[in-house]
Amino acid sequence: MPIYPNIGGQSEKYLAAQLKAIKSGARAAPLMAGQLDALSEADLDNLAAHFAGQPAVVGQAQDEALALGAQIYRGGIARKGVAACTACHSPTGAGNSLAGFPSLSGQTVDYTVAQLTAYREATRTTDENFGGVMRSIAGGLTDGEIKAVANYVHGLH
Repeated sequence: MPIYPNIGGQSEKYLAAQLKAIKSGARAAPLMAGQLDALSEADLDNLAAHFAGQPAVVGQAQDEALALGAQIYRGGIARKGVAACTACHSPTGAGNSLAGFPSLSGQTVDYTVAQLTAYREATRTTDENFGGVMRSIAGGLTDGEIKAVANYVHGLH
């Protein structure tokens, strides 16, 4: 389903943090409402470990705005103060598991658009421990730029 994230192969540290944020209400995820309520912290850690051990999904980017998405992902937009995505998420989109930065490779376009838009609109704030970096970056992106980056990372591997 395009609106759901691909979590197989995602960093265990990242998944555990997101599951705990969803359970506590710090991250709004209406589709997950109630599903984590009865789970302990150890259960959430076990879920994170399970999904981290699953194979990652590889997507196929569309040609539309691919060059723009690649430019933003690799080099950012200096005139707007938008940093390159590669700084935290790596050139291959693998993320940085030790730092807690998620893999973006193969993520669905619709999900990535929704998350970047939520960061831009400050309705997603799970970047607090990182100084609000995602809100700052997404705040400098237009809808078209967000869609271009989302398309690019969908095919990134």
